[in-house]
Amino acid sequence: MSGWVDRRTPAEGRILDAAGELFAVRGVGAVAMGEIAAAAGCSRATLYRYFPDRAALLLAYVQREAVRVGALVAADRAATVTDAVLSGLRHVRATPTLAAWFSEADAARSADLAHRSDVVAALGLTMAPDRDSARWLVRVIVSLLTVPGGDEAEERRLVERFVAPVVGPVVGPVVGSSESVGSTAERGG
Repeated sequence: MSGWVDRRTPAEGRILDAAGELFAVRGVGAVAMGEIAAAAGCSRATLYRYFPDRAALLLAYVQREAVRVGALVAADRAATVTDAVLSGLRHVRATPTLAAWFSEADAARSADLAHRSDVVAALGLTMAPDRDSARWLVRVIVSLLTVPGGDEAEERRLVERFVAPVVGPVVGPVVGSSESVGSTAERGG
């Protein structure tokens, strides 16, 4: 994504990778920091050097994965809001380390992190014309991940009927433009 620079160290990446694998197996809320450190092959002191608390680790994980999913959605070159939303849903659901975040036990935590993450909000801006629409769109996506429609056809009908008329049918700003995830996130958004 243009402008976004991944400044994580290899150790941070290893820790986040280990956390993701544990989240997929046990659920986000059931994994302790000590277990993440052990799975990453580091001490708890090392883990806390990079992530001062659990909230910081969870936010870093969500933001890293949001950027990754955003890149996948951008690569799909969705021309409409409906196609972009459905692409995002497919990519999250196809990734066990992300799908775990939307189980009944972890849905509230996921919704809170999505609401607090500037990177997630910036992803919404790749599909919506303004910050308020982007934040609302992220809430809709989290809702569909938490309480999915019966199938993709039903979700398409719901997004076309209730989301596209409000947000606008065309994806905007254009994915990959100067308004992409990286440049928006760097501006503090």
